[in-house]
Amino acid sequence: MNRIILIGCTLLLVSACRSGKNMASHESIKRMVTSVKQEYAPDKRVAIFKVEASGKKNNVILKGETNLPEAKTKLIQALQEQNVSFQDSIHMLPAPIIGDKTYGVVSISVANIRSEPEHSSELATQAILGTPLKVLNKVGYWYQVQTPDDYISWVDEGGIQLMNKQEFTAWQNTEKLIYLNLYGVSFTEPTLQGQPVSDLVSGNVLQLKEETGDYYKIGYPDGREGYIPKSAAKPYASWVASIQASENSLVSTAKQLMGIPYLWGGTSLKGVDCSGFTKTVYFLNGMVLPRDASQQVHTGDAIDTSHGFEQLKPGDLLFFGKPATSNSSEKVIHVGMWIGNNEFIHSSGKVRISSIDKNASNFDESNTKRFLRAKRILNTTNGDILHLQSAKLY
Repeated sequence: MNRIILIGCTLLLVSACRSGKNMASHESIKRMVTSVKQEYAPDKRVAIFKVEASGKKNNVILKGETNLPEAKTKLIQALQEQNVSFQDSIHMLPAPIIGDKTYGVVSISVANIRSEPEHSSELATQAILGTPLKVLNKVGYWYQVQTPDDYISWVDEGGIQLMNKQEFTAWQNTEKLIYLNLYGVSFTEPTLQGQPVSDLVSGNVLQLKEETGDYYKIGYPDGREGYIPKSAAKPYASWVASIQASENSLVSTAKQLMGIPYLWGGTSLKGVDCSGFTKTVYFLNGMVLPRDASQQVHTGDAIDTSHGFEQLKPGDLLFFGKPATSNSSEKVIHVGMWIGNNEFIHSSGKVRISSIDKNASNFDESNTKRFLRAKRILNTTNGDILHLQSAKLY
């Protein structure tokens, strides 16, 4: 009887030890998933790695989705090295529902791109006509897309033209032009009295089909055609080749946008938030900055402002927010651009010019108090900045 009890206790003990070992292994797997996510997708705005480990004992199931094949490979290798038995149910993006239409091009003047696949969702960003997109997923008539600055959000089907690789390559190889007037309209005929085809805003990129007198004949990604005055645009190749971004050109571009209303998520002349404004100014000078202020702060070269603003030059970006404390990390919540004379231009309510001089009529006490740092973008190689002269985006 005692031997039976002893054997029973021994079996219970072994079972408990094995159970504890399996539980520890499961926690270790979760740590592996977290480690890979932190390495490859620390910013969910620009990368997808939604992976979970579930199941019990030695029946671990990996499920979720990612657009990063290298991250999935790293996780699987880590599990295999630990001799972990698992079931791979991680879905790779683009999703199968997309088929071969894994490319898109914005087909309207300004496409609103939202955080979730519904019109009531937050406006995350915008993309203007001609912008190439990666298409990752589909829900209803919404497409999850990634913009050239790597931002990932959702656009409805009315804003883009889907393409397969062959169609996209053919589109990319066509001659383009860039619309440079602040606002305008294309027409069905080479006359200002013609029927409008669509509205246009500065920065729109279209196909240049031919020249007709004082007009360019243009093509849209969705096959529409129209005409615009030559005075409103330039052939894209010659425009890019002629770009010489400078302090003066940045300030001149920024001042052309004076009064444009503030729009959360806006990155176009139809409305801009603070980082959308700086992003637009730099785009029209040949550079694609990251989307948000908290991302732009990691680009460029740091400027010493510990003794004041004397070292700043026009075009430098000023970042504002809450400094780090012992209990919290720094929080960048606003950005503007220095224009000289103790002034900076930014989108706050509308695009406006403010001063750090307490004696000036446009003194911005609130932002002056929460100033964090300044970064110089011109002539820098630091950070994720696309230069249109070399990136061949269009």
